[in-house]
Amino acid sequence: MMSSDHQKRLGTSRRRFLGQALTAAGTAIVAPKVLDGANPAEAQPSIDRHTLIRGETPVMLTINGQRQTVNIEPRVTLLDVLRERLALTGTKKGCDQGQCGACTVLVDGERIYSCLALAIMQEGRQITTIEGLANGDRLHPVQTAFIENDGFQCGYCTSGQICATVALLKEVQRGCASAVTPDLTRSPQLATLSAAEIQERLSGNLCRCSAYNGIVAAVQQVAGQTPPSPAATILVQEGAE
Repeated sequence: MMSSDHQKRLGTSRRRFLGQALTAAGTAIVAPKVLDGANPAEAQPSIDRHTLIRGETPVMLTINGQRQTVNIEPRVTLLDVLRERLALTGTKKGCDQGQCGACTVLVDGERIYSCLALAIMQEGRQITTIEGLANGDRLHPVQTAFIENDGFQCGYCTSGQICATVALLKEVQRGCASAVTPDLTRSPQLATLSAAEIQERLSGNLCRCSAYNGIVAAVQQVAGQTPPSPAATILVQEGAE
């Protein structure tokens, strides 16, 4: 059996060992924080947003006639590049799932949902956003038609609606049919494009304010048709005496 003196020495040595171990561990944890506090500039270096970081690659895009080089990850969408990197915020982020059309832009003259398009895949292509339609202070005819026919209310979807309309006009001029084109043996004509066909061709662009009558009228105007009067027609029927 151990003597009481020997047991006391063992107990003391264990307590001393544990105390030293805890002191060392605490020093290892606290020391870096103390050093970081003493050198804040070294602990938090400034980061240049244009500096290439791991996982990014330089991508050159031609947007509204100007070449722009951005460092992005391959998974970044064209919509996020336009809004977050290039401050072209006219293109709106609505559903971010390709369902509302607020993010519609033109790529080589064709409309696409920029929220579904990877920016890295647009190299070498001509990208046009709502900011690139006007010629200086002179509005694009579609923009003018939307203003004159009240083709918007809150305006959030308007940039996508306008870009889609610009593409719609070119599609008809190329002879592209829609799901409701009445005669597939003949190319559709802007002058005879019906309201139903305009609605079908713009069905991928939603307006939650329901300004559809003004949007259709704007398309009719720019297509060379005479849009209906924006004034409301009130029908009053007098009851029989």
